Amino acid sequence: MPTPESIYSEFISRYTSDLKAIKTQLFWSSMLRLAVFLAIAFAVYFFWSSTRIVIGSIILGIIIFLILVTRHSKIQYKKAKLKALLQLNETEIKVLKREFTDLPTGDQYKNPEHEFSQDIDIFGNHSFFQYLNRTALKEGEENLAAKLTSNSINSIESKQEAIQELSKKIELRQNFTADAKLVDTETKASSIVNWITNYKTFIPKWMSWFPIVFSIISLVVITAYFFNFISGAQMLLWFVIGLGITGAFLKRINELSSHVSQAQSTFQQYFKLLKLIEDAEFNSSLLKSFQSKIHSDAAKASQILKVLSKHIDGLDQRNNILLGIVLNGFMLRDLTQSLKIEKWISAHADQVQNWFEVIAEVDAYNSLANFHFNHPDYVFPEIKESGSFTKTKGAVHPLIDPEDAVRNDFEIKDNQFFIITGANMAGKSTFLRTVSVQIVMSNVGLPVCATFCEYVPTKLITSMRTVDSLADEASYFFAELTRLKYIVDEIQTDKYFIVLDEILKGTNSTDKAIGSRKFVERLVKANAIGIIATHDLSLCEVAEDLPQVQNYYFDAEIIDDELNFDYTLKRGICKNMNASFLLKKMDIVE
Repeated sequence: MPTPESIYSEFISRYTSDLKAIKTQLFWSSMLRLAVFLAIAFAVYFFWSSTRIVIGSIILGIIIFLILVTRHSKIQYKKAKLKALLQLNETEIKVLKREFTDLPTGDQYKNPEHEFSQDIDIFGNHSFFQYLNRTALKEGEENLAAKLTSNSINSIESKQEAIQELSKKIELRQNFTADAKLVDTETKASSIVNWITNYKTFIPKWMSWFPIVFSIISLVVITAYFFNFISGAQMLLWFVIGLGITGAFLKRINELSSHVSQAQSTFQQYFKLLKLIEDAEFNSSLLKSFQSKIHSDAAKASQILKVLSKHIDGLDQRNNILLGIVLNGFMLRDLTQSLKIEKWISAHADQVQNWFEVIAEVDAYNSLANFHFNHPDYVFPEIKESGSFTKTKGAVHPLIDPEDAVRNDFEIKDNQFFIITGANMAGKSTFLRTVSVQIVMSNVGLPVCATFCEYVPTKLITSMRTVDSLADEASYFFAELTRLKYIVDEIQTDKYFIVLDEILKGTNSTDKAIGSRKFVERLVKANAIGIIATHDLSLCEVAEDLPQVQNYYFDAEIIDDELNFDYTLKRGICKNMNASFLLKKMDIVE
């Protein structure tokens, strides 16, 4: 069976070959445009004495040249997309080798007040987000970050189904991402939606027919000039009248052109993205729901958006000074294109937000599906309505290299609380993050790094990396108390899995031991489930009074004057600590 790496390597070979062929096409396309330009220059030079032949040659040459420019632009787009596809596959091979620190970190999504995002390396350098994220759009990235932090336990099986189906459609996913990467993100999609929704028209209704009539008359005038029925001065006068009519609306046209030009790249690419979604055959209910949101009885969303893109292209032709002046003088081109854009906005402004939201959703789900594709050996949790909170075999953190990973089995029952003890560096914190990230992954619908997993959907809340605030004049201890108070308040109204790492570090040992015990008792009384890691062995005594509390530990052994860890979760209380040994080993103390 082909591996993800072999598939990516095959794509790289294919796209490299296609890119070479495209470069050859671009060369000959450039040569053809040069030949047309030289032909126009030749006609102007040799027929300079005949005004009609010169004008006719220029007009014909411009038409041919514009057709060639359009063709050349399409070839350039193919080249850009092939480069994007190559980069995608090269990135995936690097990530499979655990080389991903050059990817976006998602630091901006960290929130110390969130239930868990500050604590478990979801965001930041070497984070799960950095490893997972392949979104191409800013809105898709924000959507993905929101999924990871939503703490939602709804419709997990539907999410799993969508991720499983989309993971198999690798070419669809990569085409979507490559097209999306070619969007010029100068203007945010939300700003575009806001502008379209609040746009006020300025073209009068009678302009819906006037440019057509004016263009017909212009055609008659030009024909009359070529057949010597009117003079060049008379044709020029008609031309100036046309420029004057357009000029009366110039300020508002310029404003409209500025707005739509900034959004043009988005529209050009988004209709391609919508078409990919529309044309895909989906079976999962979630992916079908995305398609239904962009469905229109009149026409496909992609075609509707493509029409707008063409209208904007037509208006952009005004930036070609020679072409813009000619078309406005004889055809009132700017007014015609502005009217088309305004009619489109009036008809479809209320649909744009839905379309953009679906694109962001698919962009985010592409990352989730890509993760599943890259990890075919991961398992989707079996979702249970009751029973043990989780029963997992062979669990390990997804960011740990499989060659270095030590897998653990564990089962945490409802209303059960684990106390984890162990020496420094023995694996306590890694285990806490393994369980925490597994919860996040399960709730999002992702497969988890384990050989088996049953899971009762539960929200996550943590206290592991409390930070003080000098700006707010808040001490570390007060910040930690605030966090613990937040946890107590939250579990009064909802069910959470609680993960704590060495709480009450900001006070003395005796006070810490008493306070930690009382806090655990409070949580157990509230029927909370969770884990607490500690160096305080006295806290383990609470298990003697509360059957809901279970003691587990990670061990460390000194063998041949070297410290050894097996990183294996064991039942009981740790007896071997390593601080004194390490102090001596590193010649810090005698």
